[in-house]
Amino acid sequence: MHRLPILAFATSLAAPVAASELVLDWPLDCTLGETCHIQQYVDHDPGASMRDYTCNGLTYDGHKGTDIALPYLSDMVDGVSVLAAADGTVVGARDGMTDRYSLGRDDPAIAGRECGNGVLLRHPGGWETQYCHMKNGSIQVATGDKVKSGTPLGQVGLSGSTQFPHLHLSVRLDGRPVDPFTPDMIAKCAPSGGTDALWREQIPYQAGGFLGSGFSNQIPKFGAIKAGEADLSPLPAGSSALVFWVYAFGSRSGDSMTLRIDGPDGVIIEQTDLLEKGQAQLFRATGKRMRGTGLPAGTYSATATLSRAGEVIDRETRQMIVE
Repeated sequence: MHRLPILAFATSLAAPVAASELVLDWPLDCTLGETCHIQQYVDHDPGASMRDYTCNGLTYDGHKGTDIALPYLSDMVDGVSVLAAADGTVVGARDGMTDRYSLGRDDPAIAGRECGNGVLLRHPGGWETQYCHMKNGSIQVATGDKVKSGTPLGQVGLSGSTQFPHLHLSVRLDGRPVDPFTPDMIAKCAPSGGTDALWREQIPYQAGGFLGSGFSNQIPKFGAIKAGEADLSPLPAGSSALVFWVYAFGSRSGDSMTLRIDGPDGVIIEQTDLLEKGQAQLFRATGKRMRGTGLPAGTYSATATLSRAGEVIDRETRQMIVE
């Protein structure tokens, strides 16, 4: 197998490009907004700041691809297929790198291989698509193979320079990065993006929201949440505490998050936190210790609301029957 180019390129973002015949299909076997989400977009700010194609901050400085993430590590273990986004020829593939959390940009174990396990496809007209961070042992194609759009290339993994299971999709024209949401590389400052987007079907923009939630008898560790191991519901009657947690992405400074738990006799607890900084991923939890005989039997419901500038951008609800 040929060695893949590294994920980070020294070139600047592409200049505006003419209309293209390249059409991209969704590259994961997942449902956007349910079993996967877009964690980060291409950075359109040429300086030290960051700006995605809607002029919001769901990106990071110098990011040149689209990151489509799975909520939990357990989803990666179960297996989610990465699909060719368009007809093309495999010109590079790599497998054999361990699925692990990166130690950062200076991680010696991945130096020069920041893309991790992945596949590089070449398309007519000077276009390329690159698929990074795939699962060790999952690559299903080899250099020289011709593939159709939708062909399985491998599975989402945690290889290379990454802190969460996701596919990093790069699109390039004549070697220069292109944002598939606005290939002329002009930020549209609107959720709809440009009419010249490369996607066959319109991809909705979500500027942050909830990835999941659960109940527990104590505040869970973030690692347990990311692994998909933190939800202990249904809790048994008599439990010493009741905790509701939520897992979110794309927060911004000034956002507010309200968590509320209702039990058989009404509101148990409600709290609102002001988020002081933007975070790619985060969690919050609230709860109450149960005195006397512990958690009563009955139906419990919990709601999390994420608000920005006075508007609700996402809401998560959970229910649990305690017996």
